[in-house]
Amino acid sequence: MVTADPPRQVAVRWRLSGHAGRLVTTALAGLFLAVITRRAEFAGLAAPALLLLAPWQRDRLAAVELSLADGAGPVTEGEQAVLAARITGHRDYSVQARLRPAAWISAGAATLEDDGWIRLPFRVERWGARQVGVLEVVLRDRWRLTEGRLTVSLPRVTCHPLPARLDSLVVLSKLPARLGEHPARTAGEGTEFAGVREFVPGDRQRRINWPATTRRGTLQLNTYAAERAQVVVVLADVSSDVGQAGASSADLAVRGAAGTATAYLGARDRVGLVSYGQRIRWVAPGTGRRQAHRITGLLLTDAGDGVRTDAVTSLPRAALPPSALIMVFSPLLSLSLIETLRELRERGHAVLVIDVLCAEPDPGKGRGRDMADLARRLWRMEQQAIRFSLRELGIPVVHWDGQSSLDEPLAPYSRRVMVTRR
Repeated sequence: MVTADPPRQVAVRWRLSGHAGRLVTTALAGLFLAVITRRAEFAGLAAPALLLLAPWQRDRLAAVELSLADGAGPVTEGEQAVLAARITGHRDYSVQARLRPAAWISAGAATLEDDGWIRLPFRVERWGARQVGVLEVVLRDRWRLTEGRLTVSLPRVTCHPLPARLDSLVVLSKLPARLGEHPARTAGEGTEFAGVREFVPGDRQRRINWPATTRRGTLQLNTYAAERAQVVVVLADVSSDVGQAGASSADLAVRGAAGTATAYLGARDRVGLVSYGQRIRWVAPGTGRRQAHRITGLLLTDAGDGVRTDAVTSLPRAALPPSALIMVFSPLLSLSLIETLRELRERGHAVLVIDVLCAEPDPGKGRGRDMADLARRLWRMEQQAIRFSLRELGIPVVHWDGQSSLDEPLAPYSRRVMVTRR
C-alpha cells in the first residue's frame, strides 16, 4: 500500500434506515387499527415491530476518521486506476463504501481488503486533470435500524492522452550534423549500405567488397550512410474544438501530438512542442525522458502564460530551430494559423499538416433544408480551397480520423525521405 494521507475527522449524518422506517410504519398501523376498530388483537401486530425497535442506540458516533491513499498516480486514457480509503473509529458499525464518479470517470465495484483498506477502482475516459468523484460511506448498526452517511470529495487525477500509434517516421533529406538513428545522404559510420567506391589508403580493410573488386580489377570499398538526428517540432492546434466530446478535433490533436513526440523521442531526435490555442506556449526542442515530461505537461495544462494568439503574426523563432520538421495537427479552422503556416513555408521550413477535422458544423434549426445543404456545401468548398492552397505552397496535407494508426496517412512521406525546397 502506498503512503496514505493523515487521518482526518469526517462528520456523520444519522437517520432512520429503510428497515426501521418499515417497522415504525407497521407499529403505527397496528395501533391505529386497534383504536379505530376497538379491537385489541390489532395492537398485537405492533408488538413485534416495537420489540425490534427496542435496541435503538442513542450514543451514535458524531464523526469517524478517514484516510485516503492514491495508488494510481498519472494514468492514461482507458487505463484502470485504484484509490484506497480506510475508515477507523466506527466501533461495531458495519461499513459500506461506494464511488459516485464524476464526468468522464467510470467506477467499478468497491472491495474491502483484509488490511481494512477499501479499494475503489475507476477508469478515466478522457485526458486532462479530472475530478474522480465523491466517496459515499454508509454506517449501519447491528440491527440495521439506523444509517450514518458521510461524503468525501476525492482528489483529482492527472490523465495523460492516449498517444496515437506511429511506427514509421518521416525523415528529412537534409539532417543536421548530430549523431542519431536516421540514415543521411552523406557517407559516414552508419550501418545502412550506401554504395561502393574505390579503395583509398587509410580505409578500413574489413569493408573491402571482394565481389566488386574481382569484377573491376581494383580494390572496391563498401560505403555506408551516416546516421543523424533531426529536429522535430510538433504543433497542436487546440484553438477550436469541433466534434463530439472525446473524439473532437482538440482531442485528436492532443493524442496525435503525444504519439508523434513519443515516437521521435524514442528515435533519439530533438523534439519540441508548440501549443496553439488562446495563447501560444511552447517547449524548446530537447531529448530524453525529462523532455517527454515537459511535453506532456504542456499538453495537459492550460495555464495563463504564453503569448496571446491575436498579438502575434508568426511563431516565435526560439521554438523553431533551422532545418526542423514541423508536424502540425490542426482542423485548419483558424485563419491566423493558416497564415502562419504559409509564413513558415516562406521561411524555408518543412511543414507537414495532419488534418484532424472529422465533423461538420451544425447549420441550426431555424434554416430550411435547402439553405442548410447550401451552407454545408459552401463550407466544404472553403475547406477544400484552404487545403488546395497549402498544397500549392508545398505543404502536404493528410487526413487522420483518430481511429487508425498515424502510419496510414503518413505512409507516402515515411517510405522515403522528405525533400525540402524553399
